[in-house]
Amino acid sequence: MSEACLFQLEQNLRALNLTNAVKHLGERLRQARESGMDYGEFLLDLTDLELGIRTENREKRRLKEGRFPLLKLLETFDFDAAPGLDRRLVRDLAQGDYIGQKRNVILLGKSGTGKTHLATALGIEACRQNRRVRFVTGYGLANELIEARAEKNLGRLIARYARWDLLVLDELGYVPFTKEGGELLFQVLAERHERGSVIITTNLGFASWTQVFGDPNMTAALLDRLTHKAHIIECSWESYRLRQSLKEVDKRTGKTIPV
Repeated sequence: MSEACLFQLEQNLRALNLTNAVKHLGERLRQARESGMDYGEFLLDLTDLELGIRTENREKRRLKEGRFPLLKLLETFDFDAAPGLDRRLVRDLAQGDYIGQKRNVILLGKSGTGKTHLATALGIEACRQNRRVRFVTGYGLANELIEARAEKNLGRLIARYARWDLLVLDELGYVPFTKEGGELLFQVLAERHERGSVIITTNLGFASWTQVFGDPNMTAALLDRLTHKAHIIECSWESYRLRQSLKEVDKRTGKTIPV
């Protein structure tokens, strides 16, 4: 290819916003000549490169805006340590159809059973599917809403939370918050009803949710919305962290380290 043709090809690729193809054009041209690719194979290779990099960059953007505190994947979840967990359901949820159906996922169980790991992993899978995801703790969201009200920015914040394809609300009920926080959190979840999916992790049974939201009638109305067609996963197995602590042995004494 002449220098004039190469220059024009680069200009055309830039005009088409194929910046990754421009960046790697020389390298791929050399590889094509050395391997004897025909024109169709070269074009396919170049466009595959462009699409692959775009997909990778998009996933990075989605993960960044998701604000996950840790990137926990389904591949690293210990299913053997979670007897009773429906693996098929988890695999189905990883496909993301529930998000398109505006259905919720509620993970109930005591601390240390991997609820946050599962919720985070499902959120990451949604990011990989180019869905907009936001991870936040229940306490963190309540405080954010209270601050927004004080700054007269509450309506805008609630609308923003309503637009996420998936909201991952972690540790609901772990840390108590004020009556105002509970009421504002109710507004966010009510606004998302049938508009976007929510994954909730909590150590509280449904009968105890009035501890979070205060008013029994408001709590009942919220539960009715959240649990309608929801996937409810009871994490009733033994705590991972407790089991790991009990397995730690003092090398000098050979005794189990107390928890």
